[in-house]
Amino acid sequence: MTRSPSRPSRRVALRTAALLGACTLLPRHALAAEFPARPVRMVVPLPPGGATDVVGRLMAQKLGELWKQSVIVDNKPGAGTIVGTQVIARAPADGYTFGIVISAFTINPSLRTDLPYDTVKDFTPLSLLGFPVIALVAVPSFPADDVKGLIEKARAKPGSVSFASLGIGTATQLAGELMNVRTNAGMVHIPYNGSAPAYNDLLSGRVPVGFVLLDSALPHVRAGKLKVLGITNARRSRIYPDYPTIGETIPGYSLESLFGFVAPAGLPAPVGAKLSSDLIKVMQMPDVRQRLAELSVEPVGSSAADFAATIRSEITKWAPVVKAAGIKAE
Repeated sequence: MTRSPSRPSRRVALRTAALLGACTLLPRHALAAEFPARPVRMVVPLPPGGATDVVGRLMAQKLGELWKQSVIVDNKPGAGTIVGTQVIARAPADGYTFGIVISAFTINPSLRTDLPYDTVKDFTPLSLLGFPVIALVAVPSFPADDVKGLIEKARAKPGSVSFASLGIGTATQLAGELMNVRTNAGMVHIPYNGSAPAYNDLLSGRVPVGFVLLDSALPHVRAGKLKVLGITNARRSRIYPDYPTIGETIPGYSLESLFGFVAPAGLPAPVGAKLSSDLIKVMQMPDVRQRLAELSVEPVGSSAADFAATIRSEITKWAPVVKAAGIKAE
C-alpha cells in the first residue's frame, strides 16, 4: 500500500519547489543587471581604418567606459559585409557579441539569393546610430571639377571612367550605379573591401573617381590629394554646406546610407533592452554627438522597434533600385 506523504513532507516539497522555481527565474531577471560580466565583442564587417571602423571604435570605447568592461572591436571584412554579418548571426545569443551594420545589410537581400542568414529573422535590431554622408570624390588630375563635367566625360567614351566603391552591395556601389541609370554615364564599377584599399587605388590614380564616406575622404581632400564633386544625400550637409548634392545636377537623385547595431536573434529580452538603452545613452552624450558630427554622421539613436521598422522599409526601398541598376552579385 502506498502511503501519502505526511504534512511536514509536503511543506518541505513545496518549499523546495518554490526555491527551485525562484532559482530558475533569477538568472532571467538578474541578467540585465549583471550584463556585461565579462568583455564584449563588437563585430565590424569592414577592415580597420575606414569610417565604419572609426565609428565602431568610438562606440566601443564609450560603452566600455559605461560598463567598466572591455568592448573588443573585431574586424571581419569580406563579401560586401556578409562575412562579418554572418559572424554576428552565428554568435551565441547572450549579448556578448553584437555588431555594426551599414546599408549593405538592407541591400544584400535584393542583391543575393544565397545569403547565409535571413536579414530579418536572424538578428535582434538594437538601434539606428545615424546617417553618414557619402561623397563622390576624384583625383586632382581628373578633367572635371563637378558632377556635370564627370557625366560629360563618361558619356563621351562609355566605359572609360571607373569608380571605386567600398564593396559589392554597399550604398557606395549603388550611388554610382544609380548615377549610371539616371544619366547613361556608363561608368565601370570597381569594388573594394572597405575604405583603406579603395583609397590605395584612388590616391595612386589607378581609379579616377570613387564613392566613399565623406569623413574618410576629408583628410585627403584637405591635403589636396582628392576633390569632392558632390554628395549623395538629398540635402546639403549641415556641417559641410559648401559641397553640392548630386541631385542639384541630376534631378531626383538622392541616396542615404545608415549605421546601426544588431545582435543575434533569440537575445534574451532583458539583455537586448540593456544593449539598446546603453547604445542610445552613449549616442546622446554631447561629446559623442560632436564626434559623430565631425565624422559627417547625423546621429539618431533610435529604439530597437524603430530600427526594426527601418530595416524592413530599407529592404523594400532598395529592391527596385537594385533591379533598375541591373546590379549582380559577383
